[in-house]
This record gives sequence, C-alpha cells and structure tokens, in this order.
Amino acid sequence: MTTAPAAADFPVLWPVPTRWADNDHYGHVNNVAYYSFFDTAVNGWLMSATGTDIRELNAVGVVAETSCRFLAQLSFPDELRVGIAVEKLGTSSIVYSLAVFRVAGRPEVGRDGAGRPEAGRGGAGRPEAGRDDNRDELVAAASGRFVHVYVDSATRRPVPIPPEIRAVVEPLTA
Repeated sequence: MTTAPAAADFPVLWPVPTRWADNDHYGHVNNVAYYSFFDTAVNGWLMSATGTDIRELNAVGVVAETSCRFLAQLSFPDELRVGIAVEKLGTSSIVYSLAVFRVAGRPEVGRDGAGRPEAGRGGAGRPEAGRDDNRDELVAAASGRFVHVYVDSATRRPVPIPPEIRAVVEPLTA
C-alpha cells in the first residue's frame, strides 16, 4: 500500500474550489474533475508566478500524460488545495507531482453520501493563494502526475521551455 502524500512535500498549495457540477449522481466529485483540478492549479499557478498570460507565449504546454490515484472522496462545497512539485525538469518538458487535499474543518459530504455538511463543520476565509498556514489540516484525497510538453504555438513541434516558465518551475524541483 502506498503512503498518502503530505502537504509539506509540496512547495506550492494552490486553492481550487469544488463546483456544484463536479458532483455526480453518487454525491461525490466525479473522477474526471480531479484532472481539471490538476490542470487548473498548474496553469493558474504558472500565470500567477510568471505574471504572464501563458496562452500568449510562443510556446504552449500541452498535456502529454496524466494520471490520478484516488485516496478519499470529495464533494461540493469542499475547499481544496492542489499541491504542486516538480519531479523532473527537461529541455522541453516538465513532469509535475501533484496532490489534491481537502481543507479539514470545512464542509464535507455527510456519511450518508447526500452531500450535506456534517454538524459543527464550517470555516474561515481562504488563505493567500499558493500557501496554507494550516498544512496539518489538509487531508489527502488524490495524488497524480501531469506532464507538460512545450510546443511551438504555430507548428506544434517540441521547443525548449520558455525562460519565464523555467524560472518559476526550477525552484520546485525535488
């Protein structure tokens, strides 16, 4: 059995909300939403950290590979943090190590699966983006891997990672 990831292992903890539409008929977040959480966190963090609209660069990061291991169910209106670290930094690709954490002490799905918050649960405002002062209160819900390969915007052929991306990603390498 694999050990659940710890929030302390991730230099970035990016807030991502659950949405009403993320829940499926079974009252929990559907598996496809986790991939959206990964994509949203990585690209949102890249745009914030670089101060650049990455969609306007001459090279774009396309997802060449992604995987997810589910550890615990989530449900709207859970508050999440996506842990971001870099497993490998290549010439034209970045392999991210990711994890989805539920903020403990916030509303979560009831044991009956009906999506009702448990009694006594509630919470304060959101922390500053990219960090969480209560890392011990984050509960691992999933771990994953995400590979960006940078390609020329016009030709779609692999190119080196743009310097503004490399500058913010290098400090995240393990």
